[in-house]
Amino acid sequence: MSPADFGILIVVAAVWGAAYPLLRVGSPEFGPIALVVVRLAIASLVLLPFARWSPGALRHWRKLLLLGLVNTAVPFALFAYATLKITGGLASVINATTPMFGALVAYFWLGERLSTLRILGIAIGFAGVLYIVGGEVGTHAEDALPGVIAALLGSAMYGIAANYTKKQLGTLDARMVAAGNVLAAFLIMLPFAWVSWPSTAPSASAWWAVLALGLFCTALAYLLFFRLLSRVSASQAITVTFLIPVFGILWGALFLHEPVTLGLLVSAGVVLIGVAFATGLVRFDR
Repeated sequence: MSPADFGILIVVAAVWGAAYPLLRVGSPEFGPIALVVVRLAIASLVLLPFARWSPGALRHWRKLLLLGLVNTAVPFALFAYATLKITGGLASVINATTPMFGALVAYFWLGERLSTLRILGIAIGFAGVLYIVGGEVGTHAEDALPGVIAALLGSAMYGIAANYTKKQLGTLDARMVAAGNVLAAFLIMLPFAWVSWPSTAPSASAWWAVLALGLFCTALAYLLFFRLLSRVSASQAITVTFLIPVFGILWGALFLHEPVTLGLLVSAGVVLIGVAFATGLVRFDR
């Protein structure tokens, strides 16, 4: 990986890691659904001019609609809800389980082989998650468990969507898939905005948080990540997964004064070791 590509990797991880503390700022005032609608509206306006639309590609609108539901609309809402219950740093750690869910889906759906080491990695990763679910880290709130479950469901949907994209949309232009995915998610979520719009006007800080989520954590991050995928291997690009919790915990601590406990760091380490094995990033082949 060249220094320029490594720089893109760091920027993407920093931006995606910032999404979780930003959600903690915006979600309480907007509510999860309204926040997602505004976030997706902003991202759609930015991404659409970059898309390369073609009549042939537009035939796949049903697949793009399903992708928008599974990859963006529902998981965005789940993570927005999760950050009402748990810290942004903890949410970013749980999000790191996405490649493990992706490996499981690839095994059951695409018939992809799982080596003994990858199975061990999945077991290790979920052991870290069970430690989180045990209530040892991240929050002392009594209703934290629904937030953990929501974040896990969101991560599982990301894993499903990654395999769906590979199987159904792998031949389409990446920028068109990114824009179509975000636009489809926006259209899916838009009707719900009428019944979920907050009765009290959100503050300026909440609006700034949602603006940053749409511009940087969605539109810019998608453009940079797909550019990175075009320049490096998938195994290299997926290393962004290991950096997102680092930045999620860092930004949460710096700007929201979230606690960085030893338990949180241990659980993050266990999850990331599991992800490294589960994705095949760490091998003992000669």
